[in-house]
Amino acid sequence: MDFRLGGDSASELKAFRAELREVLARYSTPEVRARAAATGTGLDWDLHREMAERGWIGDDFPKELGGRGNDPVRMIAMREELDLSGAPWLGWIYARMIASTLRAAGSEAQKKEFIPRLLGGEMIACLGYTEPGCGSDVAAAATKARQDGNEWVIDGQKMFTTVAEVASYVFLLTRTDPGVAKHRGLTLFLVPLASKGIEVREVKTLGGERTNVTFYNGVRVPDSARVGEVNGGWKVMLAALAEERPGGGRDLKDKLLLATLESVRQSYDGDGKLPDDPVLREALARCAVDNEVSSLLGYRAMWLFGQGKNAGVEGSMFKLFASESLIRSSSVLLDATGPLGVLHEGEQGALAHGEVEHLYRHSHVETIYGGSSEIQRGVIAEHRLGLPKSR
Repeated sequence: MDFRLGGDSASELKAFRAELREVLARYSTPEVRARAAATGTGLDWDLHREMAERGWIGDDFPKELGGRGNDPVRMIAMREELDLSGAPWLGWIYARMIASTLRAAGSEAQKKEFIPRLLGGEMIACLGYTEPGCGSDVAAAATKARQDGNEWVIDGQKMFTTVAEVASYVFLLTRTDPGVAKHRGLTLFLVPLASKGIEVREVKTLGGERTNVTFYNGVRVPDSARVGEVNGGWKVMLAALAEERPGGGRDLKDKLLLATLESVRQSYDGDGKLPDDPVLREALARCAVDNEVSSLLGYRAMWLFGQGKNAGVEGSMFKLFASESLIRSSSVLLDATGPLGVLHEGEQGALAHGEVEHLYRHSHVETIYGGSSEIQRGVIAEHRLGLPKSR
């Protein structure tokens, strides 16, 4: 079997990767990386707009929606190159998630107004799902939205609204009927962050990235801001998560493996070859094997998604394995780099730009993004293994 990404179009994909690397290299300089590290915001508007001008945000979207209509496999290659580059590209995934969700569940007016702006690099939107008392159980959201004529009034609080400081809208999950089962009383809105009554506060994470807590006090939006049916928010959520979960994880472990190899070679004199250390070699080999498993799980999920099929379980399988193995690999490989490996980027003697140390810290939040490992196990158990739903 041929497991190479691209199959018969491998040569075209290679040229596409080369173009990606040339552009991303201009946005992964020490200066850009230092700015991203200082602010914690993984978005550079110059890069985001250049990606939009080249059609890369909506490369696989239908042409009638402002995309290029290309093979979805190009987006898998793009995600790999983005993660490996170190460039601040985070706006790409948020623009794609919201555009994909509107494509699946938005009104015709919303598709016409917002998808071209998202794919064109004019705006991004953040995700307003998680709440302080809910964790990864987003269906337990308590942020209230009550209808007042042709408007909705929203009150509540959200955690982990990453990129809210630079976004134009928040894709906000609210409770519109507290009298029914929690999955059935949810409604989603696309809310302008400039609306009166919204406050954004910065939160620093262990991985060094910035996220936010956002507050909503009597925020009014028209009914046209509602995405999907009233109390039909859970179905819309599934469309959003289908785009989010198959991303990332393997590519970060590739980055970790490459950074460790660079670090080890810097630490030893000689011809640049790896030392004859069986413990170190086994750790590197295990990481490489996990990377290949993550890759195949991710490719399967993205292939199904590109075929228009439900890839929810496959996305959960990939997300669970990739994020859990990233923690395992980063811990073992951080040990392999020795004392210099724990130095941050910019500190004297830091190996591989401090990547190994940073990925060790960042690995722990990867198990939370897109739903915690417990949530992924529940999805797999219920929807693939047929086990009863946990209470």
